[in-house]
Amino acid sequence: MQTAKIGDTVKVNYTGRSEDGTVFESSVGVSPLVFTLGHDEVVTGFEGAVVGMSPGEKKTVVVEPEEGFGAYDESLVFQIGKDELPEGVAPQVGMDFEMVDDQGREVSATVIDVLPGSVIIDANAPLAGKTVVYEIELLEIVPREGEP
Repeated sequence: MQTAKIGDTVKVNYTGRSEDGTVFESSVGVSPLVFTLGHDEVVTGFEGAVVGMSPGEKKTVVVEPEEGFGAYDESLVFQIGKDELPEGVAPQVGMDFEMVDDQGREVSATVIDVLPGSVIIDANAPLAGKTVVYEIELLEIVPREGEP
């Protein structure tokens, strides 16, 4: 029986839950996730769980922060002046927005506090520092061009 290996493109259904059981993401009933193993398209722990699976196989895997969304980094929590926000934006706690980091990459950030002249934002991934649980079903190993 064929098993998934690095370099294979796979199609999976999955549900991701936080440790308390809250679903944060799911492809079930929406659209399967298609990705290539070894291309860093998903978190390491998810990818590692799929390697060695056969089509039709289901698995539940616990992914620690180091192989998931990374450790929580306090240096990614910082204060910016309200004048640094886009014009017309009225910041509110919980508001998500995109910003550009020092390397010119777009980064998601969340407002965690609003002060009189500034806001405190958190640019950590929402699941940084958290252990997550994935339920994964390998639906298909997508044939490469020229293969049956």
